[in-house]
Amino acid sequence: MGKALKAVIPAAGLGTRNLPASKAIPKEMLPIVDVPSIQLIVEEAVAAGIRDIILVTGRGKHAVEDHFDVAFELEETLRRRGKLELADQMSRVSHLVNLIAVRQKEPLGLGHAVLCARDAAGDAPIAVMLPDDLLDGPRPGVAQLHEVYRRTGKGCIGLLEVEPGQERMYGIVKGQPAGPRLWQLEDLVEKPEPAQAPSRLAIVARYVLPPSIFPLLERTKPGQGGEIQLTDGLLALARSEGLFGWELEGTRYDAGDKLGWLKANLAYALKRPELAGPLREYMKKLLS
Repeated sequence: MGKALKAVIPAAGLGTRNLPASKAIPKEMLPIVDVPSIQLIVEEAVAAGIRDIILVTGRGKHAVEDHFDVAFELEETLRRRGKLELADQMSRVSHLVNLIAVRQKEPLGLGHAVLCARDAAGDAPIAVMLPDDLLDGPRPGVAQLHEVYRRTGKGCIGLLEVEPGQERMYGIVKGQPAGPRLWQLEDLVEKPEPAQAPSRLAIVARYVLPPSIFPLLERTKPGQGGEIQLTDGLLALARSEGLFGWELEGTRYDAGDKLGWLKANLAYALKRPELAGPLREYMKKLLS
């Protein structure tokens, strides 16, 4: 486990849940207050000690890469106008991480997107971080999983208990308790009907996986919708090496869903001292 953890962020999707906003703007660039959601994901990785980010993109996603590049003209203009703090913020964004962008040329599923990062990841373990899923809590979500990985030497995936009837929207796990919040996984089922679901523990948002996930994904046959499902690769990993699940601490917001995006904007705005008071007053007026 000596290799440093690298993050893989699959960002090649079309963002159909965010249309029409995502027709010309990558969904990952839609703001949470004034920060693109993709930046919040990258900042979580940085808070967990990750410096190398592999961004899996598709056509029309240049804005995501550009956001983490140096914007010399913008920074110089801000400094000339005396907006030094804002200029420093822009500079900080461009120096957050080492970013490598690779292309997923066909929409063949999340498992395929992760497989596209294989050459860039090399023989390092990877943290797969889904950009639609924001985790707001005392500890970075990916750091929680990485702690399990370091302790056990096994891959670990994020879990969240979902409401009855929502099982068909997620990959669902079956497992045995292995400690507080920790599960030794036995089975993973992609989007089962509620009556067939082995539990209500859903796979969400974050994964920390050994490099051996790549050859398993390479051998994974297309499943539902003709796509290579990451869940199938995870099941193969569970059966060959063992796999843990961790019930994530913190609040999850699905920024790819319109209501989830609105909830995230409110929650993150209320954490901003300059916005919290006026926003609360406005919400009181609306609700009255």
